[in-house]
Amino acid sequence: MVYPPQCLICRELVESDFGLCGRCWGETPFIGGLVCDTCGVPLPGGDSQELAHCDGCMTHPPAWQRGRAALLYRDNGRRLVLGMKHNDRHDIARVGAAWLARAVRPLVVPDMLVAPVPLHWMRLMARRYNQSALVAEALAAQLELAYCPDLLKRIRRTRSLDHRKVDERRQILEGAIRIHPSRRHRVAGGRPVLLIDDVLTTGATLGACAEALHVAGAGPVCIGALARVSRED
Repeated sequence: MVYPPQCLICRELVESDFGLCGRCWGETPFIGGLVCDTCGVPLPGGDSQELAHCDGCMTHPPAWQRGRAALLYRDNGRRLVLGMKHNDRHDIARVGAAWLARAVRPLVVPDMLVAPVPLHWMRLMARRYNQSALVAEALAAQLELAYCPDLLKRIRRTRSLDHRKVDERRQILEGAIRIHPSRRHRVAGGRPVLLIDDVLTTGATLGACAEALHVAGAGPVCIGALARVSRED
């Protein structure tokens, strides 16, 4: 009676906490059907069990092995991500992790370690939290996997990547992300890692993280993103 459940987007009353009303659910761009097994972008076709790859991943294979995303980064998908990222909407991370858990479940292997894309400490102090870490922690709990919030660290503050091309993003990120020296033992012996980010745009940041993990001796690296930019966007 005091705090009735509300839709995460429009604040209409709903039946349970951390949910969407019928209208917002229908307007939220969930990713389903056939997707690229490497980056999670939707592909033409209806067989969701088929292993397929988009032209971009076949032409320029990324540093990780497999990947999935829960939403397209537009409309309600964009509103949810921005609300979590800039408006202290930690509640979105909880439900977003549940959506992402369903998407990445085919990637999960025994002894997999979940880790978020890191923020530089100056940006972390300004924002007070890492939105990718919020999703990663809740996701690890959903999938009953080990979680390491500081597996990776940004050793250099980088310029904004917004509106930059792929090559520019890679140059900016070169050498900026490293394994945390005190966490190297957690990936020793080729341990598989599931990297989590809030948004997948070009894959430059996730690629830099995957490369750092490979250098440290990690095994297969897979990625998951709450939302991803589609090719059309």
